[in-house]
Amino acid sequence: MWATVTTFLGSLTAVLLASQLLKAFSGKQLVSDSLAANPEYGAAVALGAGLTVLSATKIGFPISTTHSLVGALVGAGWAAGSPINFSRLGSGYFKPLLLSPVLAIAATVVCYSVFKFLRRRVGVTEQTCLCVGNETLEIVPSGCDAAVLQRVERLTATIGDVITCKSRYQGRLLGIEAAAILDGLHFLTAGMVSFARGLNDTPKIAAVLLLTSRFGSFGSTTLVGVFIALGGIISARRVAETMSKKITPMNHGQGFTANLVTGLIVIGASCTGMPVSTTHVSCGSLFGIGTVTRQGELSMIGKILGAWIATLPVGALLGAASYWAIRSL
Repeated sequence: MWATVTTFLGSLTAVLLASQLLKAFSGKQLVSDSLAANPEYGAAVALGAGLTVLSATKIGFPISTTHSLVGALVGAGWAAGSPINFSRLGSGYFKPLLLSPVLAIAATVVCYSVFKFLRRRVGVTEQTCLCVGNETLEIVPSGCDAAVLQRVERLTATIGDVITCKSRYQGRLLGIEAAAILDGLHFLTAGMVSFARGLNDTPKIAAVLLLTSRFGSFGSTTLVGVFIALGGIISARRVAETMSKKITPMNHGQGFTANLVTGLIVIGASCTGMPVSTTHVSCGSLFGIGTVTRQGELSMIGKILGAWIATLPVGALLGAASYWAIRSL
């Protein structure tokens, strides 16, 4: 609910803070002006990008809505026979999309190292989880059938792993428990990332609606914001599970750092009209955490990078197919 509300607030403020993205994703200067003003082209872009994102969401891969839109803009333009402005495509779209996750990785590594140093200087320590209790063992006696089991209990003491235990911070800051402060900050920065997502993604999608005369800028962004919120409630859990648990183990301090870096980069880029991907920046921050803690899940990171590479061509193919289908109807 917190993510949904803050995402919708970001969508509502997109007209004021991210109006330049409305112009960037209208297709103007990328394809011919006559095609960019064609509702059939806009419908094909929306359908191609939507199918790309829905397919990835179904299997739980965090791909970029921005990459899907860019691919669909190019693919539908090519299918319509329009010349593509590759210079604009490279400098206005590819460059910020490629550099932003790299910036997120570097910023997260630096920020986490600084925060960790400051935490130790003020006397806040990280607790180690020690699990003590009875462990039940099931033993098959020698020469017996596997169905015959003997249960034996023994007292064990082990260091808790990242699955069974969560690390906590011990200490006080300004008379308040450090763990409580960090929990609150983690919650706030999670809302900050959701706000940034609404602010960044909404105007890109709303730009397609502006091809019709029925919706103004505010009406388009509000309508898109409503459907982004509904989509998040209905089917965001798989992607959320991948982002939060399958890229790298995190404690609250690491999650706070990744959120803070993601929010600052995406909000800054949105306000200046740079088409970055919230997903890529967020994943870049998580890659940075995995790098500094050396706990990154390399197999999952490899799968995500592969999905990123495939997003543009898949979006282009589906955009082209959508344009041909719409024209035939």
